[in-house]
Amino acid sequence: MKVIRVFPRRTKLTPRDDYAFVGWPPSELIRPEADEAHVSVAFSWDVKRAWELYEAWSQLYNVVRIGGPAFNDPGKVCYPGQYIKLGVVFTSRGCNNQCPWCLVPKREGKLREIAFFPGNIINDNNLLQCSRQHLDRVFAMLKGQHGIEFAGGLDARLITDTIADDLRGLRIKQLFLACDTKESINSLRKAMNKLQGFKRRQLRCYVLIAHNGETISEATARLEEVWASGCLPFVQLYQPAEKYIKYSHEWKALAREWSRPAAMFANHKAFERG
Repeated sequence: MKVIRVFPRRTKLTPRDDYAFVGWPPSELIRPEADEAHVSVAFSWDVKRAWELYEAWSQLYNVVRIGGPAFNDPGKVCYPGQYIKLGVVFTSRGCNNQCPWCLVPKREGKLREIAFFPGNIINDNNLLQCSRQHLDRVFAMLKGQHGIEFAGGLDARLITDTIADDLRGLRIKQLFLACDTKESINSLRKAMNKLQGFKRRQLRCYVLIAHNGETISEATARLEEVWASGCLPFVQLYQPAEKYIKYSHEWKALAREWSRPAAMFANHKAFERG
């Protein structure tokens, strides 16, 4: 069955093929033949636009469906290139943590291991909560891959010496950790001590900022601590599920600076020279 996939916005994970579209339908002249059109929505603030796209695509195809994470889809097997670009795979869904800012437990529930296809970008929400048997299967699959990324973020508290050895046995381009609160700095430092042998550019760290009343100066101090631990911060401005926050220029500038490796390296070299 030929299915058109429609996305409200393009991200770095959006598929790129003849049946993947972003936004409104194309002209009749280039409209491909398909059995169905599926509108896939990742972010809750895109739901209104997604329903508008649903109506527009319904004028061209008899069967149009709408769904995705924004509609609390619990997630099933991830088929390569279907709703996410080729190379990206999920080997598990859900998470056993209950972080107040995170929607994953509400949408996907407790962690569950799923069947997976080969790929070099692991996008699990909390891979290291999986069983050792599952991890062995994932690492065995990855040994045949190049340019490996752990894009979903690895829980720094779950990095053991064994996990660190497993990671060193792979051809890793970059792996992401997470440090979303001031209290998680110590866990990040311990994880970094175990991840010896990796370069700073390979070790990224998601850092949630502007949550729970945090100020710009407090966020900056926490980002400096993440940098001092030996990895590269990657800022995420807090966005609640119920609305989209439009941040000030100052917040956006901070997020931009602390998400671009070149800017971080340049700023810290200048500071060291000064």
